[in-house]
Amino acid sequence: MNKNAIKSFAIESRRQLIESVKYQAGLIGITSDGISEPISKAEGMETYDYGAGTHSIYDNNIRKRESLVREIQNKGFDNVVEEVAYTWFNRIIAIRFMEVNDYLPTRTRVLSSEIEGKIEPDIISESMELGFDYSNEDIDLILKLKDENKLDELFQFLFIKQCNKLNEILPGLFEKTDDYMELLLNISFTDEKGIIRSLINSISEEDFGKQVEVIGWLYQYYNSELKEETFSNLKKRIKISKERIPAATQLFTPDWIVKYMVENSVGRLWLEGNPNEKLKSKWKYYVDEAKQDFDVENELIKIRKTSKINNPEEIKVIDPCMVSGYILVYIFDLLMDIYISEGYVKSDVAKLILSKNIYGLDIDDRAYQISYFALMMKARQYNRRIFDENIFPMICPIQESNNFSDNLIENMGLEFPEIKNSLNYICTIFNDAKEYGSIIDVDKSKIMGLHETLRDLDNYQNLDLAYNLNSLKWISIQSLLLSKKYDVVVTNPPYMGNKSMGKKLVNYLKDNYPISKLDLSTVFMEKSVDLVKKNGLVAMINIPVWMFLSSYENLREYLLNNTTFINMIHLGRGCVRV
Repeated sequence: MNKNAIKSFAIESRRQLIESVKYQAGLIGITSDGISEPISKAEGMETYDYGAGTHSIYDNNIRKRESLVREIQNKGFDNVVEEVAYTWFNRIIAIRFMEVNDYLPTRTRVLSSEIEGKIEPDIISESMELGFDYSNEDIDLILKLKDENKLDELFQFLFIKQCNKLNEILPGLFEKTDDYMELLLNISFTDEKGIIRSLINSISEEDFGKQVEVIGWLYQYYNSELKEETFSNLKKRIKISKERIPAATQLFTPDWIVKYMVENSVGRLWLEGNPNEKLKSKWKYYVDEAKQDFDVENELIKIRKTSKINNPEEIKVIDPCMVSGYILVYIFDLLMDIYISEGYVKSDVAKLILSKNIYGLDIDDRAYQISYFALMMKARQYNRRIFDENIFPMICPIQESNNFSDNLIENMGLEFPEIKNSLNYICTIFNDAKEYGSIIDVDKSKIMGLHETLRDLDNYQNLDLAYNLNSLKWISIQSLLLSKKYDVVVTNPPYMGNKSMGKKLVNYLKDNYPISKLDLSTVFMEKSVDLVKKNGLVAMINIPVWMFLSSYENLREYLLNNTTFINMIHLGRGCVRV
């Protein structure tokens, strides 16, 4: 894998996409300086002055602009620009991965061609045979653009059609884009320095060939300039805001570390109750426990009997800081080994792992998109029909309740009185949730019925609810995930000392995690212990200073009294039993 090429492409793509999004927004009177009114309006038309000329939008695009304005008012111009840029980046690299591995349902390449040396993507030459449910207007437009040789316009039109079609099988990444996202997209396959040609020319097909790992590296490098800028601000004594926490704390976990953690936690849990030398021999980084004295060994035997899992379908594993999902992907592979050793069929196992075994959370929406895609691509390796199974992995981008109005909650409570108290509860605990993430505690008794009620809501006439419904549904899922107990927690937590934290986060940790509050990674040590069942396992990377600094004395005492250390390597990567 050529990581230098991957890094250069990802960094330059982010720059290009952000500038392109800003330019497209400027055409319709939206800049970082403010939101302009149209200079003229007519029935179904608005015209804006963008400085170098005027630009008109019509009918449906007027509605899309209105949704963009609302989003900017809620999130801020720069945050929306960043979100749009990374959403299109994620979709572009996802489609590239799928076309190289022949996973696209159309079996037609979108960004490139099967014919060597041909620049025009196959989606253009085969545009009428793609099964995209074209309207008569769509067909007329395709023929017109071809006739006028406006192939870049046609390419962008077909690319959006492909993204919307992929919504049917991969909704976690390809949400319907009939909104402001389309207004802000401008891609070309003819521009030699543009993102499409750069992707095709700079990263080899071999690097995309069934290596989901490449998606994780693209994600990390895409964020590298944002990370550098964030740390530069720290030198100026600018604290890390909740929007910048992902950029400051996320790291791609090296392959061997992932395998060491997963094999010695998920693998150990299974082997303790189901010894299997052939299975164990496949796991290169598995470490046998040291020989114990008689009394300790007897106590361990009792624990293993108590924690024994007889059926792999019962195993519940969570990564509460999943980033690009690389740990979850290896957990998938290891669970596949376990299932196959028990006589299961691979295609059935892929469905079972997604629906029963794996859970994940992250504060970063883009990380969720990548994790979702990586897991689905891993499942596709084992089951070619997995996209048709309507399975949604139990992973979640943490959302917050800040924008929920009192009227919204009151109206929801009137219509669904059985969840009124639950709604009030989640609105309280998930305020500023993107600042705190998976360390939020959820009382299971206070969210009874919430997820089931919100899951079945699809269409709603109340505009306030319709706008917030997606966030409400995600909050119900994250509530469910944070209220559960798991057999295993495996994670590479965020690393951020309290001197870098904003005031809200510092105060939250003082109130809720007084013994581990000095660094987010040590907070997650405490939280991970809380997430697992009795006799469950925690495998994670952490900073070694917790073992000797006096400020962590209470944390050491808590861990020694409540957990058993099974193994540890390099003073930071290890596994404990709770």
